[in-house]
Parts: sequence; C-alpha cells; structure tokens
Amino acid sequence: MMKKPGDRIAVLLILVFVLIAPVVQPPWFLAIIVILFSMVLFLIRKTKFLAIAMIPIAGLYGLGFLPLLVFSCTLTILVVGELAFRWSGEKLYSYLMYIGAALIGCTLVMFYLGRQSPLVILFGVIVAVLLKAILKEREDAMMIEALGIAMTMYLVYELNYQADIALIALAVVIAFSFGYFAFRLKTADVTGLFSAALIGVILIVFADVSWFLIVLLFFILGSVSTRYRYEYKINMGVEQSHGGARGYLNVFANGTVSAAAAVLWGVTGHPVFLALFVGSIATAAGDTMASEIGVTGGQPYMITNLKRVPPGTNGGITLLGEMIALAGSVIVSLVAFLLGVIDLPLVVICSIAGIVGTNIDSLVGAILENRGIVGNAGTNFIATAGGGLFAMVLFAAM
Repeated sequence: MMKKPGDRIAVLLILVFVLIAPVVQPPWFLAIIVILFSMVLFLIRKTKFLAIAMIPIAGLYGLGFLPLLVFSCTLTILVVGELAFRWSGEKLYSYLMYIGAALIGCTLVMFYLGRQSPLVILFGVIVAVLLKAILKEREDAMMIEALGIAMTMYLVYELNYQADIALIALAVVIAFSFGYFAFRLKTADVTGLFSAALIGVILIVFADVSWFLIVLLFFILGSVSTRYRYEYKINMGVEQSHGGARGYLNVFANGTVSAAAAVLWGVTGHPVFLALFVGSIATAAGDTMASEIGVTGGQPYMITNLKRVPPGTNGGITLLGEMIALAGSVIVSLVAFLLGVIDLPLVVICSIAGIVGTNIDSLVGAILENRGIVGNAGTNFIATAGGGLFAMVLFAAM
C-alpha cells in the first residue's frame, strides 16, 4: 500500500513514461518530458533524490546513448526497487524485496517492449542491489545507482551475449545460495553477499559451473586459512577485521580478473583466457593462505631488502608463507585440471603464476601500500592481475 503521496506520483510517472516511450519520438522529446517532471518530483522531499537520479538517465537516452530497454528498465528499477526496499523492515529481507520487485518490474517492461534480453535485466538488478548495499549511507546514492545500473545494462546489451534461460536460472540459484550461506556463516557481509553473487553469475553464465567451483575452492581455502590460529593472530594484532567477514572490496579485488576472464572466454573461446582465469585464482588462493598462515611462521623479512620486519608488515615474507602460497596455487591448479578446465601443462604454468602473483602482492605492499598509494584491495587486484597475466604470457610462449 502506498504510504506517501510522492510514492504514488513517482510510480505513476514511471508507468506513464514506460508506456509512452515506444511511441514518443524522437527520444530527446521524451527526455525533455522526463526532465520536466523530474523537477516536480524534486520539490517533494521523499522523491528529491529520485528526481536527481532520473535527469542524467533521461539526458543519456535523449542524446541516443541508451537503448529504450535500458532507459525504461533503469527507471523501473530505481522506483519499484526503491519503494520495495523502503517498505521492508528487516535488513536482508529488504534487499530481497528490492531484487524481487525490480526483476518483476523489468520483466514486464521487457515483454511490453518486445525485447527478450534477460541477461541485461539480471545484471542490471544485481548491480542495483549491490550499489544499494554499498551506498546506503550516502545522500547521492540514487544518482550513482542510476548511472551504475544504466551503464551495466548498456554494456551487457551491447555485448549481445546469448545464454539459455535454464542456465541463467541455475546461475542465479547457485550464486545467490553461495552468497547467502557465506553471509549466514559470517564470512561475508551484505555487500560481500551480492558482489559474490554477481561474480558467481558471471562465471556460470559466460563460462561453466566448474569455473564457479574453482572460485568456491578459493573461498573455502581462504576461510579456513583465516580461522587458522585466529586467537594467536588476535594476540599478535594481525587478525582479519570483522572476524574475517569479506566485503565487496575484497570480493572484487580477488574476483574481478576471474570474472573478466570468464566473459572473454565466453565471447571468444580462446584458451589463453583459461590461463588468465586459473592464474588469477591461484594467485588469490596462494596470497590469502600465505598472509593468513605465513604470518604465524615467525618474524618475516621485507621482500625488497630482506631485513627483519614486525609480523603483519606489508611486504613481509616468511619461508612458511612461500611454501603455503605454492601449496595453495598447486591445489587450485590441480582442481582446475580435475574439473576439466585446464590441461596438465597449464597446471604447471598456473602453479608458477600463483607464487609469482603472491610475491607481486608483497612487492606492491612494500613499495606502494606502505606509502598509502594503494590500499589492500588495490594490492590484491594488482597481484591477481599480475598472476593471471603471467600465466597468459607463459601459455602464449609455449
């Protein structure tokens, strides 16, 4: 039931805009109408930021940068999803209501416009709820959400990648189940839940379930390593914050390269992207295990000058850490082989790439992170990219 007059006006306007959009030509004419009515919404306190969000989207549509489906679904997600979220009380439940309402609304829009693009809608909604979780404390959140939703759907729309609807449904069930259980086990927060689900859907839709299982292996290895001698690490002051619960920064730092590899593999089918994928995950696993277990292996040496440094210092390495990193890289590579993702030569390449990437992490930590140039997430991203690219180079040189 509508609780505020502004809510009713917003829903009514969006419904009208979507219904008339296919017949109002040229697009800039509708854009002007949307912008003018957005100014009315701006005068209503509850819809002020929605109005600010609608204006740039209308402008992009009017200038011809956004397709009709992307424009219509972006507005639908902003209004329908936001209202469903606002009406829900429980924290996680409100996000689920956001997803459900946005998916239903966009599906109706899709059928009305006669454009069957389920992946466009799916990724738009997942990115929308993720941005909602990340930006919930910011007043300008809706404008950032609008641009993020529109740009995501535009990229997927332009990619024009086709996937079976059954595979898409399976990807959603598996990825969100994984994210939910990670959240319930307190190994991921709300932003970690949705970012992990996004990565999972990308892996399954563009590559295969086996790719997701390899990332799941990394997650398990990382979680076990985090719990390893946790009380001892607390006493040392080097334990993971928030009890080891990962947020979106950690997920994207370790998973962006693998997701990109999956998309590139799905679009091109080139085997070099197998090396990029497994090399990046081997690095992520090796680095995480080296950090969490290697820190208990005595006083480390700084990688740049081999001088003793306190435990937990960025760039510090131990013999135990190096051995554990190699073990993690080998485990990931062997499992990728057993799942049929890579062959034996790539097992060797990706194992080497994992230890190389782990030491890239230490070098970046020593040179850049200690100076405040990059944060921990940036260091992890550079390391996984370095390990994946090193695997690609070795593979191409075979």
